[in-house]
Amino acid sequence: MLALVTGASSGIGLQYATALARDYHTDLLLVSNQEQEQVAVAKQLAEQYNVKTIPLYRDLSKQDAAEELHQYCLDNNIEVDILINNAGVFFFNPLVETSMKRVELMLMLHVVTVAKMCRLFGEDMCKRGNGYILNMSSMSAWMAYPGIQTYNATKAFIYNFSKSLWYEFRPKGVGITVMTPGAVDTALFGLAPKYRKLAVNLSVSIPPEKLVRKALKRMFRKKKQGMPGLLNHLATPLLKHTPDWLVNITYKWVGQYQK
Repeated sequence: MLALVTGASSGIGLQYATALARDYHTDLLLVSNQEQEQVAVAKQLAEQYNVKTIPLYRDLSKQDAAEELHQYCLDNNIEVDILINNAGVFFFNPLVETSMKRVELMLMLHVVTVAKMCRLFGEDMCKRGNGYILNMSSMSAWMAYPGIQTYNATKAFIYNFSKSLWYEFRPKGVGITVMTPGAVDTALFGLAPKYRKLAVNLSVSIPPEKLVRKALKRMFRKKKQGMPGLLNHLATPLLKHTPDWLVNITYKWVGQYQK
C-alpha cells in the first residue's frame, strides 16, 4: 500500500508518516511546503523502516494544488491507497486584525484543497473499490469562539463534509474517517513550552503519537469519526452551550498564553 500524507514534515503529519511506515510497512508520498525538512524525513523513514518514500514539495494553499498533486500521481503511476489530509495552519487573532492573505491561506488549505483532494483521489478509490481517507477536524468545530473564528469554521466544514462523504463512499468500498481531537501537543497552537507541558500533565492536551495511533486504528476499520480522550467526550456537549460570559472571560485569558 501507499499513503499520501500532507503536512508530513513535522508535528502530527510526521507522526502519521512514521506510524504508517513503522507499524503498517506502508510506502509513503510525503507532501509539505517545508522542502528540506521533507527530504530529510523521507530519507530517515526509508532507511529506518525499509519502505519506499517520495518527498514532494507543494504549497497546498494554491488554487490548483490538489489538481497538480493528483496529476503528478497519474504521471508517475502512483496509486494512492490511503489519503491523509493533515496539513493545516492556526492563528489566534480577531478577524479584522488578521491579514487577508492569512485568511485566504486557511480557507484554501482547510476547505478548498481538502474538498478537491477527496474529490480527485476519492474517485480513483471508488473506481478500484477500496481505499482509505482520513481528514483532520477538531473539537473547535462545535465552538463559536472569538480569535479562532476562521479556524473553527473551517474545521466544522471538514467535520460535516467528511461525515457526509462516509455515506457516499461506504457502498463503494472506500472508508472516510474524520478525527476531532482537542488540544494536541504540537507547536501549531503557539503555546509556550511550559504551558504545553502543563496541558499534557493535566490531560488537557494529548501527545500526537497517541492521537495518530487511535486515528489509524479507526481509519483502517473504516469508522466514520473518532475523538481521543474521555475528557473530550465529556466536554463536547458543554462546548455547544457555553454561555457568552464564559466565552468572553476565557477569550481574554487564553490570549495571555499565546507566544
